[in-house]
Amino acid sequence: MGKYINPFTDWGFKRLFGQEFSKPLLISFLNDLLVDELHVKDLTFRDKELLPPTKDQRGIICDVYCETDTGDRFIVEMQNRWQPNFLDRSICYACRSILDQVDKGRAEREDAYKFLPVYTICFMNYMPHTDEVSKFRTDIVLADKDTKAQVSNKLRFIYLALPLFEKKAEECVTDFEKWIYVLKHMEALSRMPFTAQKEIFKQLEDYADSHRLTKKEWEAYENSLWVVRDNMACMAAAEREAREKGHAEGRAEGRAEGMKQGRAEGHAEGRAEGRAEEKKAIAKQFLAMGLTVEQVAQGSGLSIEEVKGLQ
Repeated sequence: MGKYINPFTDWGFKRLFGQEFSKPLLISFLNDLLVDELHVKDLTFRDKELLPPTKDQRGIICDVYCETDTGDRFIVEMQNRWQPNFLDRSICYACRSILDQVDKGRAEREDAYKFLPVYTICFMNYMPHTDEVSKFRTDIVLADKDTKAQVSNKLRFIYLALPLFEKKAEECVTDFEKWIYVLKHMEALSRMPFTAQKEIFKQLEDYADSHRLTKKEWEAYENSLWVVRDNMACMAAAEREAREKGHAEGRAEGRAEGMKQGRAEGHAEGRAEGRAEEKKAIAKQFLAMGLTVEQVAQGSGLSIEEVKGLQ
């Protein structure tokens, strides 16, 4: 177990960003995320875990009212989980938060449809599909198609795809970049960086220190950690199955073409070598994440003996 907790387990995320005692962490993160746009002065938790109607839609971890130093108020929903159709679901959650504010019993009144802006911030701690996002930070606003001018501030989506953030610690210049570096690498860190540059990282170090957890907290965190690892192994297995299906279709096409050109054997050997290397690369990534040999074997398609040979 690492020195610091994994911030992307449900338990770890709630500890750092969903508790009253750690509220300064969330305020600091939001201000660094939205620097030069607004400044959060205070926030109030609406519901520490607002659950969607069905189990397969769980995903809203932190739901808060924010007040800026100018008196403006808005709602922030922090999401931290991979789901199929992730972007579509995040839009649904935000719309539901808006509908919850509408006074349906007074639809005829002009103020019935006045509601606070909803900011949805999504941590995507997995490699996103190409049809979702293609860069580390994606900001979505309601804007005019031609002029690109924002027409309403009522909906805002910020997607943070952590695998696409590749800066090293010494390359992080802004406070927001420092936040992302720490969160992405926290579980593997032996010491907390940037504590001399920004006071809030000292608080983060205290709250994230796994050695300071009580026995009850440790058990809850460990259970949450295993859930994340099992989910990632299952996700990898599903992606591997999809890739193998694509390979099979490609092999069929390649064999037909190879027979025409007399190169069927060469095609097959090349594809087999490519698949073997791909499986090894996946297995090495999961070993680095701390998954067990059995989980890595399930997720990569290698045998247990082959995985042990990569350790």
